[in-house]
Amino acid sequence: MRKIYFCGSIRAGRQDVELYGRIIEQLQAYGTVLTEHVGIKEIEISEETLDDKFIHDRDVEWLENSDAVVAEVTQPSLGVGYEIGRAVAMRKRILCLFRPASGKKLSAMIGGANDRQSFIVKHYGEPDIPQILQEFFS
Repeated sequence: MRKIYFCGSIRAGRQDVELYGRIIEQLQAYGTVLTEHVGIKEIEISEETLDDKFIHDRDVEWLENSDAVVAEVTQPSLGVGYEIGRAVAMRKRILCLFRPASGKKLSAMIGGANDRQSFIVKHYGEPDIPQILQEFFS
């Protein structure tokens, strides 16, 4: 069974948590999502009881064990950027999802990394997700 690491903003802002949950639901058709907690609204409460080193080490281990990384990058997040950088260094296959309708600008470091093979950046609206995931995982 494929292991998928999903990245989405936690401490930088939870505006998109419900969207993350819907993306994670769709990702589960392609494998086990190691970070499904990112799509749970109450995550801040349970994560507050864990120290930063524990969270870092746990998440890096999940990242090492993953077969693919899917990151929702519309909400700028240092943590998501860090995870993507580590995933690149680990030679993981990466899909970054960005919603232009948000009015935000995509980081040049993410947009410029798009090689359309191992690092894929897709501008999307929520109805596009099933097709994007199907293409990425096929």
